[in-house]
Amino acid sequence: MDRNPSPPCSDAEEEEGDAVGNTVYSKHWLFSVLTRLIEVIAPAEPDPAASPEGARTELDEEMENDICKVWDMSMDEDVALFLQEFNAPDIFMGVFAKSKCPRLTEICVGILGNMACFQDICMSISKDENLGQVLLQRLCDSDSPTLLETSRLLLTCLSQPEVANVWVERIRENPSVYDCVCFIMSSSTNVELLVKVGEVVDKLFDLDEELMLNWIKNGTCRSVGPSVDDSPEELPDFKIVPCILEAAKQVRSDNPEGLDVYMHILQLLTTVDEGIQAIVQAPDGGKETWSLLYDLVCQELCQPDDPPIIVQEQKTVLASILSVLSAMFASQTEQEYTRMRKSKSYMPLIGSLIRILQYMEGCGKRAVDNSKESEQEETGRTDVNEEDFHLKILKDICCELLSNMLQELTKENTLEGLHQGHLNEQTCSCAFQNLLPLYFASVESFLEVLREADQTLADNLEKRFPSLKVHT
Repeated sequence: MDRNPSPPCSDAEEEEGDAVGNTVYSKHWLFSVLTRLIEVIAPAEPDPAASPEGARTELDEEMENDICKVWDMSMDEDVALFLQEFNAPDIFMGVFAKSKCPRLTEICVGILGNMACFQDICMSISKDENLGQVLLQRLCDSDSPTLLETSRLLLTCLSQPEVANVWVERIRENPSVYDCVCFIMSSSTNVELLVKVGEVVDKLFDLDEELMLNWIKNGTCRSVGPSVDDSPEELPDFKIVPCILEAAKQVRSDNPEGLDVYMHILQLLTTVDEGIQAIVQAPDGGKETWSLLYDLVCQELCQPDDPPIIVQEQKTVLASILSVLSAMFASQTEQEYTRMRKSKSYMPLIGSLIRILQYMEGCGKRAVDNSKESEQEETGRTDVNEEDFHLKILKDICCELLSNMLQELTKENTLEGLHQGHLNEQTCSCAFQNLLPLYFASVESFLEVLREADQTLADNLEKRFPSLKVHT
């Protein structure tokens, strides 16, 4: 059976006044399904299919088919408005309170998610305090499909400027949301769910710094969280950074967009001092974070066998990763991960940074050519400008990290880089071209070390960049 069967062919056209809005869907049919839904959660007589506690745990096939049709139909605004007028959200509240059937709960949350795509309905749902609280409780559900639909609904509401603050405040006042989200990120293997939950967290942190700070500082108390039954279950003392890292590791191979989301969450953490400290003062001293990001840059993203245009596709995730690495590098004083970082060579990362700059130069030339070809096309120029903007952000972050790392190089590091091929006249020229004149002191410092390792290469670079020779 399909997850969401196609909506039925209605006889609404044959019955004048029975059509829902401008659709061919029948009001009578929708009434009958919603009425049967009420009977499912509040049967007049005991049902032999019910559990010992008196509530169904499974839907019969016909009911599931019909309610799934409503789910599909609810993507139509006329149907969504009709459901709103029929007080469907109140019926779903009854489902959440009484149903023991995970599939039924999932479908009802999914229908609400579709309805929330329309602004007026979203405002009505969001302003219903009881419904809002019940929906947040769904985040503590043990059923992955229900969690996915709940996350989708929350993201839809948070994306509506008119009601976003209502949900931010509601979530801020519900500490259990933090625990439930951390539980999902740290334990789920459902990539689709992890991506959607990550999008919710990313949106929350982007909307409200206070909530982000609260979650950074959280994890000092235990609270009730997900459970298979209704009995309370004590959760571990979650910290936000390890949970984000665990989710990122789950999605990194299967979902590039999901990796982008979790890297952006980490980047948002580094916009406040408390977030940086949460990363670098983790029990492992930030080692796990640094290692994950290091491996992504050096082993997976923007590799030597990739075409230069790859930097265009990966620009946002690269910008987030390098931004976090840069923040960690700048916070190295007295951190355990600094010792780890020194024991793991700088050079592959420096080589990767230079390669990113080289690829960006290629993309820049391509963008100029495209701009000339489409000079008369306004939309084409807009796309190029947007691409230039994101590449500029990536270049700025890349240059800042590269300049800081070059200042830390020793003669031994430099000799290693020359031996491994990360440093040569071409790569050093690219680095200097991008770093000068803004990071002159860093280039000058590196050139002094390079002169000790390879006098000839240092002399050649001075000839190519006369401004350096003047100051030496």
